[in-house]
Amino acid sequence: MEKELKDYIKEINIGNIKIKNNVFLAPMAGVTDIPFRKICRKFGPGLTFTEMASTKAMEFSSSKTEKILQVMEDERPSVVQIFGNDKDIIRNTIEHLNNDDTIDIIDINMGCPAPKLVKNGDGAGLLLNLEKVEEIIKEATSVSRKPITVKTRKGFNNDIITAVEVAKICEKYGVAMITIHGRTREEYYTGVSDLDIIKKVKESVSIPVIGNGDITDVESAKRMFEYTHCDGIMIARGAQGNPWIFKSILEGKDYIPTNSQRLQIILEHIQYALDNEENKKQAVFKMRKHIAWYLKGLKNSTYVKDKINREENIEEVIKILKEYFNLLEDTSYDN
Repeated sequence: MEKELKDYIKEINIGNIKIKNNVFLAPMAGVTDIPFRKICRKFGPGLTFTEMASTKAMEFSSSKTEKILQVMEDERPSVVQIFGNDKDIIRNTIEHLNNDDTIDIIDINMGCPAPKLVKNGDGAGLLLNLEKVEEIIKEATSVSRKPITVKTRKGFNNDIITAVEVAKICEKYGVAMITIHGRTREEYYTGVSDLDIIKKVKESVSIPVIGNGDITDVESAKRMFEYTHCDGIMIARGAQGNPWIFKSILEGKDYIPTNSQRLQIILEHIQYALDNEENKKQAVFKMRKHIAWYLKGLKNSTYVKDKINREENIEEVIKILKEYFNLLEDTSYDN
């Protein structure tokens, strides 16, 4: 008998921490700040990850980096993501995070394709030096009092496929979970995520393996579980402007909010952004991309997005949104 999506949804242990389900929000730079994580949490993901934070910046007590690593009590168990290529600096960061009781899990980024990071040997740049990968993982797991997890990619390019090797290193040193994005660094976010490599990693190690890449709805979530036999899934771009994707996957049927519900979610997100930023104008700037994602596919939304992108006053942004949604019918979608 064929399994349904709900048959794959289950509790999962990451080290000594029990997670209510195995559907996670991925860390995304410039996206997964506290307001967005709070919105996503309303729809039930087992974990939400912070944006990645520089361990080197932590050495200089960067207030911006400290803010990235802040988590709220209502998002426990919590995961912060760090990146770097110096095992000693990573050790110092982890020792610092050990003393923060609001942080439950520490994730190490070994997959970000951003040119600046790769040039410095961070993120996916580490995939060119597996000896350094091993040094970092060995150091991190030896000093951490919290479960260490790792997020990586298929490899650096099609000639340098490293996912299985990295996973085995992780298992060797007691990493509690590994997430595999099924693209190489050179692919960035183009093409199609390779499910075969995630399946190979799952077959190669006994630690929990999380599948990541191209999960945008119930069908793609089921395909990831079914084909790779992964222990959980991680959703990135599929949650942008679509935080209810978690509700869809957890319930096994695609959920589309009414336009009035969509507006309510946007307004709540705006309020969270205002609560999180001392500077209201900064909150407006940060919300622009989120609002554009929320409005994607709605009738005549391009005009409204352009209008909002020229507006710096949050009250005016809210007014524009309310006027726009008042003109919409609940079925007003452009195909």
